[in-house]
Amino acid sequence: MFYEFKGFKPVVHPTAFVHPQAAVTGNVIIGKHVYIGPGAALRGDWGAIIIEDGCNVQENCTIHMFPGVTVTLKAAAHIGHGAIIHGATIGRNCLVGMNAVIMDNVDLGDECIVGALAFIKADEVIPARSLVVGNPAKIIKPVSDEMLNWKTAGTKLYQALPKEMYEASKPCEPLTEVEIDRPSQESLYKTWNEIKP
Repeated sequence: MFYEFKGFKPVVHPTAFVHPQAAVTGNVIIGKHVYIGPGAALRGDWGAIIIEDGCNVQENCTIHMFPGVTVTLKAAAHIGHGAIIHGATIGRNCLVGMNAVIMDNVDLGDECIVGALAFIKADEVIPARSLVVGNPAKIIKPVSDEMLNWKTAGTKLYQALPKEMYEASKPCEPLTEVEIDRPSQESLYKTWNEIKP
């Protein structure tokens, strides 16, 4: 759902896909080939949210801020299921793991990887290509070329997903039993073991 707030209406590029069960409010700008999953809440009421081209914000993520702040997800940022971005800037081609929390005024450098359940406290500046894990979060090593290639490949799946959602998804009633000729997904996508470093 989209909601106007104090004269600000969300702006969504036609190639982006925002799930009908996501809530996008106010001053939110969503770029090309962006995927916003069901249950995501992007609340641009007290400040702005800019989601640049090729980003994805997965199921049950929250993006918000203190008054007067702009949250920016730079191009190809990948925000995993359940993560919270509160008043932060997420660098280009970063991965924020599932249920991670990135707090106010954090500047996450380009091509960083943040582990699942990590907590990055307010005002942290994380250099580019850092692997960040833990609560409180710590930089444990640089992101290798192999890790970055894996991340980029995963994000490309999400960059293709908006078009696939428009072409192949539609509301339906569930079946009551499995069809005999149910299609296989084996040939549609590579498995985790096929793409992991």
